[in-house]
Amino acid sequence: MTETHVKSLSPLQAARRGALAGAVLLALVLFAFVGSWRSRPLAHEAIELLGLIAILACIAGRCWCTLYIGGKKGRMLVDVGPYSLTRNPLYFFSILGAAGFGAQTGSLTIGLGCAVVTWAVFRFVVAREERFLSGALGAPYAEYLRTTPRFLPDPRLWKGVDAVEIFPKRVVATFLDGLLFLLAIPLAEGLEKMQGLHWLPVLMNLP
Repeated sequence: MTETHVKSLSPLQAARRGALAGAVLLALVLFAFVGSWRSRPLAHEAIELLGLIAILACIAGRCWCTLYIGGKKGRMLVDVGPYSLTRNPLYFFSILGAAGFGAQTGSLTIGLGCAVVTWAVFRFVVAREERFLSGALGAPYAEYLRTTPRFLPDPRLWKGVDAVEIFPKRVVATFLDGLLFLLAIPLAEGLEKMQGLHWLPVLMNLP
């Protein structure tokens, strides 16, 4: 793929970032005005713990994907490692992180809602990316589309490789970006305190 093709992919990435910013804003509204059922504190804490595990898996998974795709996206077809299991493993792990982000409220409903909204955003962006890459990469990419799931990984498709070219700066950048998911912890705790002090109205409680 030429440099022109790579630059043509930039608007799609910008659209993804803009859509995600909207999803984060929606999550913040949910955090501020919706509470969980705190009458079951053990369940509340367990959901928060599961959310933390999901966030840590998201950070590790995104870094793993960047080891394979960093510096190559839009330039060549990467279909090994995590990209042999699903066409969009970075997005898959980000959806997992979004679920963990929402689960820091102690609500499974909010966690699932954050995941669904993030999936919907990525589904829209990925559809546009696929149309572009189909024209840019041709038959090999068409075969990849046919044989590899869009989001949900299929372990039976695993295809390893002896060595990969790594761009450390991109891996570090991905790791730092992933740490933003951890902001959900102090954010959720702070909003819970404000709700408890009646500084913020709780419009509804969700399990």
